[in-house]
Amino acid sequence: MKILILTLILLFLAIALLGVKVFFVKGGRFPNTHIHNNPEMRKRGISCARDDEFFN
Repeated sequence: MKILILTLILLFLAIALLGVKVFFVKGGRFPNTHIHNNPEMRKRGISCARDDEFFN
């Protein structure tokens, strides 16, 4: 039972720390790190295999 409680506390803490910007900054949101939103990757011709399926 102690391990379950400790696990839940650690899980809650991890989620809270990952979402600090989202929860406490007005207009905050998680950064979008997908390849198609990165202009440097597009400039070099690097794309996501998933995007190639849908757009070609």
